[in-house]
Amino acid sequence: MTNNRGIISHGSNNHFSNIAIGANAQASGPVPQHSAEPAVEADAGWDIGIVTILSEELRSVIDELKLHRHKMPSGLYFYQGEHSVPGATLRVVATQTQSQGQRSTMAALENLRHHYNPRLWALVGIGGGIHDDYARIGNVIVSTDVVYYESRKINPMGDTRRRGEHRQAPAQVVHAVNAYFTDHGTPARIDGQITAHAGNQYEVFPGVIGSGEAVIADRASEVRTYLTTYHEKVLAVDMEAGGLSQYWQENSVHGTENPGWIVIRGVSDNADEDKGHRHHELAARNAAHVLSQLLPYLC
Repeated sequence: MTNNRGIISHGSNNHFSNIAIGANAQASGPVPQHSAEPAVEADAGWDIGIVTILSEELRSVIDELKLHRHKMPSGLYFYQGEHSVPGATLRVVATQTQSQGQRSTMAALENLRHHYNPRLWALVGIGGGIHDDYARIGNVIVSTDVVYYESRKINPMGDTRRRGEHRQAPAQVVHAVNAYFTDHGTPARIDGQITAHAGNQYEVFPGVIGSGEAVIADRASEVRTYLTTYHEKVLAVDMEAGGLSQYWQENSVHGTENPGWIVIRGVSDNADEDKGHRHHELAARNAAHVLSQLLPYLC
């Protein structure tokens, strides 16, 4: 057994780092990083902050926009990158909520604001279609209008009166969406984005999203009836858009510019008894592709 008595150098131009000298000495090197990507700067100027709910939705966005994974020291995961559009290079970041619903969506938005502070929020993924003429499976609904349907009054006799909350995105986002449909037609028709549907076209419509906490799997649902009566252009439902519009509304009091927002939902089911998971990838891929088409108009 040989004791550590020091370091002997022979020759010139020797370099030593992380040196420990003496008996029982220890040396430690640099702490390995979780990601090879550079740390995010608070003033970097991010353009788009994307919120997804399901893994299929996040994967579709990552593949479409060529994003890479970045882990914050806090343990939060984000997916970030640059996306080129005519005349500009956009900085894009995406994240996934911890769970479905309005509350988790608002928490994800707060994380994006704290770490990236993007100029525009985009909620991208799947939804349930409730309008047979427009929201067929695979079609995409682009929404700048959200009706939150959970607010209600329950009377003593059990009669429920819903009180819809209707919010619209900022004017510049509405103008951008209008310009997209002016150029591409209403509906816009796009070739399928996954191999099994490459020969098929899907349609993209502007429309209103109904949002609440219920998973709707009943064509005769009271919620469906209420939404279609409240506004005939409610084309689809989800569980998150109400949280997005509420978060935007409550942050409009800040002195800094409040980001705009948009909701893009691929129709994965018709919110009826046949609701399932088999069309999630199709709907998510189509929604992510429509987002990439909209980016030149939104930024």
